[in-house]
Amino acid sequence: MKGITLFILMTAASVFFAACGAPATNNANSNANTTRPTAAAPTADALLALDKQANEAYIKGDSKFFEGFLSDKFVMLEGGARLSKADAVKMIGGVKCEVKEGWALTEPQMAKIDNDTYALSYKTNMEGSCTADGKTEKLPSPARAATVWVRNGDKWQAVFHGENLIIDPKNLSKAPAAPPAKPADKKDDKAATDAKPAKPAADPITDALMAAEKAVWEAWKAHDAKKLEDLTTRDMSFVNIFGDYFATKADAIKDWTSGRCYVKSVTLTDGVGTSLSPTIGILTSKGTVDGTCNGQKPGPVYATSVYVKDGDAWKWAFGFNSF
Repeated sequence: MKGITLFILMTAASVFFAACGAPATNNANSNANTTRPTAAAPTADALLALDKQANEAYIKGDSKFFEGFLSDKFVMLEGGARLSKADAVKMIGGVKCEVKEGWALTEPQMAKIDNDTYALSYKTNMEGSCTADGKTEKLPSPARAATVWVRNGDKWQAVFHGENLIIDPKNLSKAPAAPPAKPADKKDDKAATDAKPAKPAADPITDALMAAEKAVWEAWKAHDAKKLEDLTTRDMSFVNIFGDYFATKADAIKDWTSGRCYVKSVTLTDGVGTSLSPTIGILTSKGTVDGTCNGQKPGPVYATSVYVKDGDAWKWAFGFNSF
């Protein structure tokens, strides 16, 4: 769904350190009501077609389209700020894009999180620029995008979207950075305050998801493959900060424990959780790393992680992080 994808373009590019994602398959990982018939699963091509519609609507600045397209629980991180559905729709209405013809969404890969929640990843080659608030930014290309979809009755709605510029891991310095804040005149202070997204309401799920997230980061820091096995779902998948997609748990854990990163400590802050169902939650947070990856010091990582409840434990199922 490039539409929401492009949001992220307006600031930097979304990126993601090492996290997991996808479905666990035991009964504890399905949505609550086990007596109802299981609805038909979507296909990767069907979800990709929806993402294409969103991209087309975004380019046109068609915010009305997204009022029905986005879940009421939609969240995304844009320049480190957590946006709700209302924030995203408002943003889209103020964006104007000029995009070269011939763009395409390719290499779709779908991961089941539960019967009513799926993550779709794909590549996009969209070239051009978008203007918002009087500032024009070039669209990152090529990029890896991901959308988390939830079932709402007989339709699928997006509950998260992100996009990462595809870069060489050895060239962290080439990753887009958020533009520096410029001093504002006092007369502009109120307008700037009014423009900020509203602070999200606390969800009781936040503490539990933050505890699970901290455990994943600590295991990643320690290159502890066994711990990562225990903390994640069987079919996890993820997109990392370099735009790489890892479709299997084995590939993800191999990457996380490869020695690419040497970290002394990690700090997680700004955690906000949202319950999508009794057994599915989504968390946004900010991670700060004291260490190096590929010999370079990474900046703050803005993480979005989807969790599945397995018995009494929340397990990491899908993630997308951004600089």
